[in-house]
Amino acid sequence: MAPRPPDGAPKPTDPALHARLRAQAPRTWQRMLSGRRLNLIDPSPIDIEIIDIALGLSRNTRWNGQTIGAHGWSVAQHSLLVSAIVADRLGAQADPRLVMTALLHDASEYVTHDLITPLKAAVGDVFKELEDRLMCAVHLRFGLPARPAPEVKALIKTADWIAGATEAVQLAGFTAREVKSVLGIAEKPLRDVTLVPLPVAEAQARFLEAFHRLEAAMESSSR
Repeated sequence: MAPRPPDGAPKPTDPALHARLRAQAPRTWQRMLSGRRLNLIDPSPIDIEIIDIALGLSRNTRWNGQTIGAHGWSVAQHSLLVSAIVADRLGAQADPRLVMTALLHDASEYVTHDLITPLKAAVGDVFKELEDRLMCAVHLRFGLPARPAPEVKALIKTADWIAGATEAVQLAGFTAREVKSVLGIAEKPLRDVTLVPLPVAEAQARFLEAFHRLEAAMESSSR
């Protein structure tokens, strides 16, 4: 029996899946506005920059853009909401690494975009593999474990569902009952917050501000 890889270590890639990924296109990289050239199939942490992530997430909308308001509800704003829920409502405020992991939980979408759940299910394993590789590279780039511990992942997922339920009711036209019956989300929408979609530039700035605040807190806690 092959030895089990340590927690947080990248999983061995299925050779057939790896070959399929390689066969997708002759060019597998994208040039970023920061000047980095990111290989989308084999991403390196050194080619990941927070300014690229912030720009991509602030221009990438949740719910396929089908939300009320003059501006789309961006993945950047969703990420800020999830990190705030983790910090303020789920008791993780004292752990900047955990809150940073929450802020970056959808960071791969700066290049993959936010596929809604039905599309993710249809696309299948190739998308999941690409997403996993990108997230591992993002985490390593910013001083986090390649893969969060199971309890961290579970906590962030709870916050993600709470955020999704709140967005569904306030922005995407679902009723509170449909959140559970249609979307399959058991968590209740927040009633004491009002979601206001922001212009791209403001969402980007707020995301970067939160990132740099957490980065400083991580550095301070490690001294």
